[in-house]
Amino acid sequence: MTRDSSDRSGADFFEIRFESIGGLGAHVAGKIVAGAAVLRMNMNGSHFSSYGSEKKGSVVRSFIRLAPADRSIRTSAPIEEPDVIVVFHSGLLAHPATLSGLKADGTLIYAGHENEIPEWLKRVPKSAKVVRVDAQTIAFEEKSRENAVLIGALAAAVPELDRQAVCEELEATFAGKNGHIVESNGRAFKRGADEAEIIENVGRVEGDVPTMQSHPAWGYKSAPIGGVLPTPGNTAYNDLQTSRTGWMPVLARDKCIDCGMCDMVCPDLCLVWSTHVDADGKPGVTLDGIDYQYCKGCMRCVETCSTGAITREAELPGMADELRVPLFPGLAATAGDRHA
Repeated sequence: MTRDSSDRSGADFFEIRFESIGGLGAHVAGKIVAGAAVLRMNMNGSHFSSYGSEKKGSVVRSFIRLAPADRSIRTSAPIEEPDVIVVFHSGLLAHPATLSGLKADGTLIYAGHENEIPEWLKRVPKSAKVVRVDAQTIAFEEKSRENAVLIGALAAAVPELDRQAVCEELEATFAGKNGHIVESNGRAFKRGADEAEIIENVGRVEGDVPTMQSHPAWGYKSAPIGGVLPTPGNTAYNDLQTSRTGWMPVLARDKCIDCGMCDMVCPDLCLVWSTHVDADGKPGVTLDGIDYQYCKGCMRCVETCSTGAITREAELPGMADELRVPLFPGLAATAGDRHA
């Protein structure tokens, strides 16, 4: 964020950015944290989110800007140099924009399975605090949502927030609903706060993470002649892996009868088929597997499969890479590789 020295200074604002995908509750989590600060911690605060028209499964950023009670907040600009970044899906760490602007003395909190340390964490400043919490597992066990776990980890990791105040605001937000929801969210919050762990010696960056531009690289004045797309986004380089929210379809080849019903309902054409000639000399096709780079985890294939050959399984670290059958074997690099 570009600061106006006549009205603001870095020491006056405490800024948090949530990096998430639609469906994981980042927007609601931002409202809870900001509400706790304003209503229960005697602070000024603002909160807003940014997301596209197709919210579920697409990138969502939620911004929280806090200040002392005697300091006005007169900006609604996106937070580009956050003190804290909370990443709701570890797959988002592959994209440089996720860590953009993180301060050298900042805090990164990410949702990751036990012992999961993505290689992308090397982009974090050496002096930053890195915190991991298994939000997916905790949320599943407590019948809650990942956002409750992550704001618990946030409240415990950041001294600027009052843990009890944030928990009370979380409970108040859902107080009008089923009492079991309040209880499950409270348990998830507490476990997120208690079970979050600091990861040492993963960052490699000296100083702050450089801030990426907040405006589009191409516009009507700067677009290449002829409508060329120099940075493909919806081609063979597209990457839908971060749209999955902890579950993935898995093929049991021995149960598959190659009926093709799954392919008829797949919205992203991520199923990989090969042609063959059977013993009678008739042509046929065989389902070889799934290219998880293009699979967003909608589970329509699972719902349609008549033999139970495709099942819904919890996605563990490295599982997609291990089971993936590439649609384009000759492609030089995946979308993740291009971000290295």
